[in-house]
Amino acid sequence: MKNIAVLTSGGDAPGMNMAIRAVVRSGFHHGFNVYGVYNGFKGLVEDDIKKMTRETVSRILNRGGTILGSARYEAFKQVEVQQRAVENLKRRNIDGLIVIGGDGSFRGARDLHTLGIQCICLPGTIDNDIASTDYTIGFFTALNTAVESIDKLRDTSFSHQRCSVVEVMGRHCGDLALYAGISVGSEFIVTPETGYNKQQTIDAVKTSYQRNKRHTVVVVTEHMVDINDLAKSIQEEVGYETRTTVLGHVQRGGTPSAFDRVLAAEMAEYGVELLSRGIGGRVVGLRGMDYKDYGIDEALTMKKTISRKRYGIVGRLVH
Repeated sequence: MKNIAVLTSGGDAPGMNMAIRAVVRSGFHHGFNVYGVYNGFKGLVEDDIKKMTRETVSRILNRGGTILGSARYEAFKQVEVQQRAVENLKRRNIDGLIVIGGDGSFRGARDLHTLGIQCICLPGTIDNDIASTDYTIGFFTALNTAVESIDKLRDTSFSHQRCSVVEVMGRHCGDLALYAGISVGSEFIVTPETGYNKQQTIDAVKTSYQRNKRHTVVVVTEHMVDINDLAKSIQEEVGYETRTTVLGHVQRGGTPSAFDRVLAAEMAEYGVELLSRGIGGRVVGLRGMDYKDYGIDEALTMKKTISRKRYGIVGRLVH
C-alpha cells in the first residue's frame, strides 16, 4: 500500500479538520501519498479527488467544519455507484481510505471494504451516538457551545423570572442534553434514554416555581418533544412566563476544543497505523484511556448505553 485517501461524510463536526491534518501528516510519516476526497462519498463517485500536501493542511487545526466538505449521498447505497467509486480509487492506485463520520458513513465504508478497499472509520459526530467509542470527535465542542448558550439564556431568564425550554441536537442520543443539563443545573432533562412524560416535566417545573425560584431551565433532545406545546402548558399550568429556544446547527460550528483536537489527532494516527500494517475494515474508538478498534459490522451492532449511576447523579443535582 503506497497511496491512501481521507474523506469526511455526514454532518460536520468540530475537530474533523484536525483529523484530516493528522491523517495527512501521519500518512507522510509512514511513507504514504495521501489524497483528499472532496464532498464525501459523492466526491468519491464524481472523482473529486486531489493529492494532499503539508501546505494543504496548514493552519486548519483550529477551524470548525471540514476543509474537504461533506454531503449526504443516498445514491451510494447502490452497488453500481459504489463500483464507480472503487474504479476512481484504483485508477490512482489508492488501496486505503480513512472515513471520518457517523454510522451512515461507516456503512458506506463497509461496502467499499467488501469491494477491496481497506477502510478505517473514525467517529466524527457531535451527537456522540457511536456505541463503539466513549466519545466522538466534535461532541465536547458542541457541548461547550450548548452550555455557553444556555448560560446566556439563564441570565435573561433570571432577569425576567422565566422558564426556558431549550432544544439541543443529538438525533437519537441524549448525551448532549444530559451533559448540558448537568452542566447548567437544569431543572429537568428530556432524552431518548429517559423517555418523556409531559405531566412529570410540568410538575418538576412547578416544584421550582413553588420554591420561589426566579427562573428554571428544561433541556430537551431534538425530536422528543413539541417544545412550543410544552412551553404553552408550563405557562398555563405553572405560572412562569415561558420561552423556547432551538439551538440548532450553531452547535456544529466553532473552534474545536482542546479535547476534540487531541482525540481527532490520536484517532487519526491510530487509523493510519492500522493501514500501514495492512489492516482495514475497522472502526477506531476510545475506551477509558485507551484506543481500540472493532470490525465495522461489530461497531454498527453495538448498543449505546449510559450508566444508571449518571442518571442518578442527574436526579440528585438538577432538581
